[in-house]
Amino acid sequence: MTQAPQVERRTFADIDEVVRLLREAGHRVTAPCRVVLQALFAADGPISAQFIADSARDLPIEVTSVYRNLERLESLGVVQHVHLGHSPGLYALVGAGNREFLTCERCGRVTSVDPGELDAVRAQIRERFGYEARFGHFPIVGLCAECAGAPQPHAGHEHTHGAYIHSHPYRRAHEH
Repeated sequence: MTQAPQVERRTFADIDEVVRLLREAGHRVTAPCRVVLQALFAADGPISAQFIADSARDLPIEVTSVYRNLERLESLGVVQHVHLGHSPGLYALVGAGNREFLTCERCGRVTSVDPGELDAVRAQIRERFGYEARFGHFPIVGLCAECAGAPQPHAGHEHTHGAYIHSHPYRRAHEH
């Protein structure tokens, strides 16, 4: 299996810094690109391409254009793509570096952590199974401390994704 190229991750203070990076890399900075950047800088966490397209009030933008811009920004190390639970792919500014995530499968709470905080877990997985684990694109899924101590809500439906069998509470049964 071919490994993805490593992209330098750096912090961007504002949109103008990203625009300079884009231009230095030979890219045009279009109006849709600026809309995507504005949404990313305004967000307080990972957001979906659809959210960006839906929130573009001054300049309507097609979701396909949003995805193209996000892919370009990801290739330059500006954004990180992550899947949190059963949600669509989300994007966030890299900020101070890569982040890894813990997601509660009951309440949906997402905890963003510095990758170094999971090094002990990675070491155990490496020692026991020989895998180099990463939790940046897909999170560690489980129960947050609050939900782990709470009584189980009404049981959900059970279903499969291939050979993987799992269930969801009824309130989320049709969200995927």
